[in-house]
Amino acid sequence: MAKKQLAPHFGESTPKKEWCFLPYLKVGVSTPKILMNKPAGNIRSILATDCGSTTTKAILIEKRGDEYQLIVRGEAPTTVEAPVEDVTAGVINAITEVEELAGRRLLDNGVIVKPQNGDAGVDIYISTSSAGGGLQMMVAGVVRNLTGESAERAALGAGAIVMDVIASNDKRLPHEKIERIRHLRPDMLLLSGGVDGGTTSHVVELAEIIAAARPRPRLGIAYELPLIYAGNIDARESIQERLQEVMALQLVDNLRPVLERENLMPTRHKIQEQFLEHVMAHAPGYKRLIDWTDAPIMPTPGAVGEIIQTVSNQQNIEVVGVDIGGATTDVFSVFKNKEAEPVFNRTVSANLGMSYSVSNVLAEAGLENVLRWVPFDIEVGDLRNRVKNKMIRPTTIPQTLQELMLEQAIAREALRLAFEQHKQLAVELRGVQQQRTISEAFDQTESGQTLVNMLALDMLIGSGGVLSHAPRRQQAMLMMIDAFQPEGITHLAVDSIFMMPQLGVLAQVNPEAATHVFERDCLIHLGTSIAPIGRGHTGDECLSIEISGEDIPPTREDIQFGELRRYPLPLGEKATLKLQPARRFNLGAGNGHPIETEAMGGVVGLVVDTRGRPFEMTTDPEQRVAQLTKWHTALDAYPTG
Repeated sequence: MAKKQLAPHFGESTPKKEWCFLPYLKVGVSTPKILMNKPAGNIRSILATDCGSTTTKAILIEKRGDEYQLIVRGEAPTTVEAPVEDVTAGVINAITEVEELAGRRLLDNGVIVKPQNGDAGVDIYISTSSAGGGLQMMVAGVVRNLTGESAERAALGAGAIVMDVIASNDKRLPHEKIERIRHLRPDMLLLSGGVDGGTTSHVVELAEIIAAARPRPRLGIAYELPLIYAGNIDARESIQERLQEVMALQLVDNLRPVLERENLMPTRHKIQEQFLEHVMAHAPGYKRLIDWTDAPIMPTPGAVGEIIQTVSNQQNIEVVGVDIGGATTDVFSVFKNKEAEPVFNRTVSANLGMSYSVSNVLAEAGLENVLRWVPFDIEVGDLRNRVKNKMIRPTTIPQTLQELMLEQAIAREALRLAFEQHKQLAVELRGVQQQRTISEAFDQTESGQTLVNMLALDMLIGSGGVLSHAPRRQQAMLMMIDAFQPEGITHLAVDSIFMMPQLGVLAQVNPEAATHVFERDCLIHLGTSIAPIGRGHTGDECLSIEISGEDIPPTREDIQFGELRRYPLPLGEKATLKLQPARRFNLGAGNGHPIETEAMGGVVGLVVDTRGRPFEMTTDPEQRVAQLTKWHTALDAYPTG
């Protein structure tokens, strides 16, 4: 099937700003109290914070003329742990920095001034949080690859870290499951199993195991642990008998009412509600923070997922987003299923990061895979020492060009591995009965196939320090191309200063403000990648390209296999592309079939990648260094000399 054309979404019908993402208010979510007190259009200023595991970030947004703009940003260490043990102390410190940078009073004796009066105070205050390790959950389902997998998707989509998945068929004995539940001490449990009207015995057995374990909460000991039951409605009475007195039981609609359909949103909403009412309420200082906010506090990954879905929903495009941090890497995606319905998925790779878990990246990827991205010779012992130094000194940044290249080589592998894990969970529903024609019987497609279709991908968004703060934007674009291997025509962007969490919750309070800030200040558009599918040998014919536009000199080139080419295409500009792949290569219309489309510009421009899909790197060290040097020079990715 041909690749979706970008022109209908980003062409003449779009207002003057070519990229216009319009956040939306989620249907079925209760209206935040701020909307009842103050019309959204009258909001002049917004203060938003994100309480991270190590850093609390604050941003001030103001309405200037007809548009909302990011004014200043401040940050301070998060203070949820000892010796302070009060998250609001870090919030106040971050807001104090915003006060100083903006030159206006926002606090009065440690309290946020609301509403705005003259130049003092703000109209609304909102926040997200992943402090204290974020939301950590265990999920349970009768069958691991059916209801267990659906429960995992529901929890991940709500912004949780899934610590383990308990299932009737996971080959663990009952006492092993009980010991595991007791040992992990999650913030919340999710139990699902069975379709409505089906057998109840297996899900009741899981409830008995949880009741026997009597898990204790990670934060606080004076409250009952929340458990959400989202399984067969016929088993509700039995579940209540076994768990009502043991845990804070919440009942929601079955997340798998029939095998052929998932119903994840009620469960996701309930998880976020319980996160606020139970988990956050018992974390140090959060009760006070909850009283300050004008909208419910959301888990940071859940808020990022909201803005990713917003991008996809408003532009009708398929999107992948990634946030690579020090300890974890989150991947978000919206792809259409066989019924052409958009499906949102999130995964978290809890052992793939650039500081605390950087040694895990090296161990999982292997030395050879990391070294294939390094354009110089390095001793294995030296590489291991550098990686361990980064792990024990997580806040250090590269001081030399070689250190930068090594860090970015490791980042490629962390991103690649996290994306591979994402593909394994972002799948079509398993267990669905399918009617097939004779021709389809010979097709390898079956339920459980990944939804991730790189040829259909329209936009790839990167976030996290190694991408957002790369010294040259070409480096960020090249890291994403190498790690994700986009196919066909794909637009790439990065989050400038990691504002997506705040904008995700802001989109539910003031869509207009989130829209303006997202398109003006959040995303930095890198450009468009063109990558034919197919394999060949160096020097083979691969692609002919013609580029034309109003303010662009016409260009026509024949590009051989194994090349990287960069063409200037400034931000806000668009070009008409005529692409003719060689007969063994495919850009979405089939082998050898031409494509004519439009591409949007960016700070890097247009990058043509004829290195082949799947991508393969030579194993010869000298050839590898020569190839990497050639590609880096073509993109002007690193200083020379």
